[in-house]
Amino acid sequence: MHRKNIFVQNKLSKSSYCRGFTLIELLIVMVILGLLASLVAPKMFGKIGSSKQKTAQTQIEMLSTALDMYRLDVGHYPDSLKELRHSNKPNWQGPYLPKNIPNDPWGNAYVYKFPGDITDYELMSYGSDGKLGGEGESSDISY
Repeated sequence: MHRKNIFVQNKLSKSSYCRGFTLIELLIVMVILGLLASLVAPKMFGKIGSSKQKTAQTQIEMLSTALDMYRLDVGHYPDSLKELRHSNKPNWQGPYLPKNIPNDPWGNAYVYKFPGDITDYELMSYGSDGKLGGEGESSDISY
């Protein structure tokens, strides 16, 4: 009978080790995770805006290269960006882009003006606001 009591005592002591977390412990962990997220999240979301601007600049440079190749073949710049993919102009040897003309990272079409006011052509993105001018992520990006 003595052995039976030891078994019951061991069984009870094992179950006391298998208890779960208390509500206070869970709340403390959640507060710590929230504090960490509040420190890290602004830095990460700040990078999204600058990466979109860099993507737009890279795409504008790619489009500018395609425009220059078009000019070398045809003799002048196209009237619209669509002519980089399809054209009936003499000496056209395109398509000059492997895929359709992309939108800027904010989903807006790139602005192409031929002839340009200052240079042969103007190619730009109006930024996140889609309007001429702006600051920060809303600033215009051109080549």
